[in-house]
Amino acid sequence: MNPAPISPAQDLRGYLHTYLTGAVFGDEPPDVLFDRFHTPDFEQLHDGALLDRDKLVAHTRPARRNVTALHLNVHDALVDGDRVAAHYTLRTTMRRGPELVSEVWLFGNLAPDGRLHRIVSTSRTDPVRTSAADQAATDRATPSPD
Repeated sequence: MNPAPISPAQDLRGYLHTYLTGAVFGDEPPDVLFDRFHTPDFEQLHDGALLDRDKLVAHTRPARRNVTALHLNVHDALVDGDRVAAHYTLRTTMRRGPELVSEVWLFGNLAPDGRLHRIVSTSRTDPVRTSAADQAATDRATPSPD
């Protein structure tokens, strides 16, 4: 079942949860999911690497095979006209290897239809150093569909 349609302009937190969870655990084709939230000419400059639609859609396929759990904690999310900003922590548990924690700072621009047009983001990723306070603050945990 597909989630109710939302746009990053309407609900940035909801977009982050819906898109990231759908990208990893969804049964919808990755390109269809991507196009719902992003313009066709979308670009993301992440930690100095430029990623376009095709690269981001391709990244979804190995994530669907290898991620067994995802926890997202959105610390801040702001929409101001056609600009967005968010700070969040993403925890991923992989089939092999350590649980990873990525702290992400995202800044973006919206298209007139409310979809994301461009993102500039940076992150800091480390193997998990879990504390009870971090676990309690997690907004959502999604178990593996297995």
